[in-house]
Amino acid sequence: MIGFYLENDEFEYDIRGLLMAFYPGAELVKNPKEPTELVIPIPDAGDGEKTERKNRLKRRLYRELAERTGKELPWGTLTGIRPTKIAMGKLEEGFSAGEIRRFLQEEYLVGDEKSDLAVEIAFREKEILKDVDYEQGYSLYIGIPFCPTTCLYCSFTSYPMTKWEPRMGEYLDALFQEIDWTAARFRGKKLNSIYIGGGTPTSLSPALLERLLEKVCQSFDFADLQEFTVEGGRPDSITKEKLEVLKRYPVTRISINPQTMKQETLRRIGRRHTVEEIEKAFLMAREMGFDNINMDIILGLPEETVEDVEETIRKIEVLRPDSLTVHALAVKRASRLKMEAEGTVVAGGTQEESEAMMAAAAAGAKRMGLVPYYLYRQKNMAGNLENVGFAAPGKAGIYNILIMEEKQNIVALGAGPVSKRIHPDGLIERSDNVKDVNLYLEKIQEMIERKERLYQGI
Repeated sequence: MIGFYLENDEFEYDIRGLLMAFYPGAELVKNPKEPTELVIPIPDAGDGEKTERKNRLKRRLYRELAERTGKELPWGTLTGIRPTKIAMGKLEEGFSAGEIRRFLQEEYLVGDEKSDLAVEIAFREKEILKDVDYEQGYSLYIGIPFCPTTCLYCSFTSYPMTKWEPRMGEYLDALFQEIDWTAARFRGKKLNSIYIGGGTPTSLSPALLERLLEKVCQSFDFADLQEFTVEGGRPDSITKEKLEVLKRYPVTRISINPQTMKQETLRRIGRRHTVEEIEKAFLMAREMGFDNINMDIILGLPEETVEDVEETIRKIEVLRPDSLTVHALAVKRASRLKMEAEGTVVAGGTQEESEAMMAAAAAGAKRMGLVPYYLYRQKNMAGNLENVGFAAPGKAGIYNILIMEEKQNIVALGAGPVSKRIHPDGLIERSDNVKDVNLYLEKIQEMIERKERLYQGI
């Protein structure tokens, strides 16, 4: 138990974030009335405007914690999820690569390696997005919240397909009402990217998947569409019939996500498929002409070692996906992994192990000719690291960049996702849909009314 004293709550969120980064898993108590194992003095923020004072306080606290623990964090004082957004902002202000690196290192104490990564990605993102219309354009996210099973680490909105299969058509009926509203509200705007995610969109039957894609294609003007992604996700939901459905529509990018190529880990995290099924699904998609296939892996899964990650990368190299998204495990409050953390499940590993896993994944991506193109972070990540997307030239996921850089309106449909409105002055407004599928079906008109308020005057 770690105690800390605050006179006000102004920077409590940031203080807690840094404390948790240095003492992962510790119980934090503000202004404790009883003695604690450790008391951390919180430095004074000094004078100036709020952002200046916050960053100064975090630098002072970081140095205190680094001295106490003997640890340095790769991202310094940055505890938010979008470090490249800072680099991108400075790039757009006219800063050079060297000036951006220096700013990250001096203002946020970011290490050399991560400063270089943030700058590299910012320059690449700017090039990828050069033809995206931020003001007149928008992107569309469609959530399909069903999965064959719920993975141990997952906190996304997902419901077992066996239970919900009889009502999936009903779900699409509600979803189509949101699609109709969006098509009418954004008529005349430029639809730049579509992302159908989940859950597992291919948990839908071929007939329902066709019904969904037909509805999307009939409802929107694709003249300005630069990308259409459908997450295949789990190989135990992918069939030849479903891939044939995708090929009949202008889908440009799919994902087939192993998370690991170690069979024992797949079983441990609740995935009821084999490594061979992953390989079979990927090769089948290739043979059918899909030329932009992403694969996801997760570092820090329960009981996995650096050697396991290296073996996963070796097997993926044989397949040669067009992009590879590398996630550092983030244990979320809503996941079964979090709930079982006090039991027999061991996840994460030391910071050194996490860094070695990330290095192995990055080296494998480089051998495949893939370069980093987007990055984001989450709370409680293994090794205080990051999620990085690597892609071959021309194969980057445009939607992935847009959702992280927050430069364009994102209209999110279905149970669980969050819509964003980006105002010209940089103000960002959000509106979330309810996660519970039953409530979503009951309150579909309320979801539409929320979006009507969010996008009023657009």
